[in-house]
Amino acid sequence: MKHKERLKRMRALVDVLTLTATPIPRTLYLSLSGIRDLSLIRTPPRDRMPIFTHVLPWTDQILVEALQRELDRGGQAFFLHNRVATIYTVADEVRGLIPEARVAVAHGQMGAVQLDDTMHSFVDGGVDVLVCSSIIENGLDVPNANTLIVDRAHHFGLAQLYQIRGRVGRSDRRAYCYLLVPEELSEDAERRLRVLEHYTELGSGYSVALRDLELRGAGNLLGADQSGFAHQVGLEAYLRLLEKTVERLQKGEAVEEYPDPDVSLSGPAYLPPGYVGDPGQKLHLYRRLSRVRRRREVEALAGEMSDRFGPLPEEAGRVLDASVLRLLGRAVGVERILVRDKSARLSFRAGVIPRVAALEEPLARRQVEVEVRRLDPLSLVLHRIGATSMTETVMAALEALHSDVAES
Repeated sequence: MKHKERLKRMRALVDVLTLTATPIPRTLYLSLSGIRDLSLIRTPPRDRMPIFTHVLPWTDQILVEALQRELDRGGQAFFLHNRVATIYTVADEVRGLIPEARVAVAHGQMGAVQLDDTMHSFVDGGVDVLVCSSIIENGLDVPNANTLIVDRAHHFGLAQLYQIRGRVGRSDRRAYCYLLVPEELSEDAERRLRVLEHYTELGSGYSVALRDLELRGAGNLLGADQSGFAHQVGLEAYLRLLEKTVERLQKGEAVEEYPDPDVSLSGPAYLPPGYVGDPGQKLHLYRRLSRVRRRREVEALAGEMSDRFGPLPEEAGRVLDASVLRLLGRAVGVERILVRDKSARLSFRAGVIPRVAALEEPLARRQVEVEVRRLDPLSLVLHRIGATSMTETVMAALEALHSDVAES
C-alpha cells in the first residue's frame, strides 16, 4: 500500500495496475463502487486441480497420514508454524512423527546464507518437510510440494490464508491443505476458516475476497484503515449510497431515481426446481438479480445461467425479462408495467411527463399502436399488430424514452 501511494506522489496522473489473488476489503470496495476498475482472471493454468482443505484440531494420527501420503508419492510438504521461539521444537515433533523424513527449518530471522541454502535444498528435493514461518506466503513455486499443514490457523487472516494455501497445488497433482485449530474456536475465526474450506475451486480468490469484505467491512476510503464495519446501514445499502454519490460527482448534478415499478408478465416467472436444483444457488441468483443496476448485467447473468444450467426455460426467462423491465421502468418514472400477449400498459408516476413522440419510430417499426388511456398521471396502452414479442416491444419503448430523457 505504501509503495503504491509513493508512486502516485511521484506523478499526479500515473496509472497503477495491482495484481493480487485476494484484494484487501478497501481495494475490492473501491472497485465495486466504481472508483477503481477491476479485471478478473478466472482461467487457471492447465492441469491444475482444486486443493482439498480441511479445518481440524491437531492429532498425531492425521498429521502422520497426511505427511506419509505425500512422501509415499515422492512429494514434499510445508509445515507452517509462525512462531520463531517454538519453531525448532515443532520441527523436532515432526521428526518424531515421521522419522524417515528429512526435515528442515526456514524463517525470517535466519541468516541470509543459511536461509538461501535451506530453500535451495527444499526446491531441489533435498528436504521432505519444510517447517517454516509465513515467509513462504508469496512468490514461492515448488510444484513437488503438495501438502500444506498450517498450525494455529485461526491466527491468520482470510486473505493471508488464501495466499498461503496457494503455495501448494502448483502442478497436476492433487494438493491437500490442513488448517489446525484448537478445540475451542471463536465464532469469527471459525467463519473465516469455513470460507476457505468451502471455496476450494480454482480461481476462487474473488469469492474469498467478497466474503472477507463482508466479514471485516470496507475500511476507510480516505484514510489508512484497510478494513472496518459499517454497522449502521449495512454493506449493501452503503454500497448503493456510495454509488449514487460517485455518479452525482461524475455528472456534476443530483441524479433523480424513482422506485422500482410493479411488473406483471403473462405466465409464471421463477427459477424452476428442475432448472436450478440447489436452494442455495437459487437464492444466490435471486439476490444477484435484486442488485443489478444495468441491463447488460442482466444479460451477462443470463449467459452465465445458460452456461451453468442449460438453456433458459420460459419461467426463468420471464424472471430476467422482469428485471430488465424494472430497471428501464425505474429510469423513466414508470409506476406499473403490465405485459400480456398482444397488449401492454405503462402507467407513469404522478408528475412524470415523458415525450410520447419519442415512441413513434420504435413502435412503428414493430407494428404497434399507442393508445393514451389517461393523461394525469399518464397511462399508455400498446396494441400489437405485427409478430414482435410484446415484452421486447415494451423494452424498446422504455429504452427510447430513456434515451430521449438523457438527450434533453
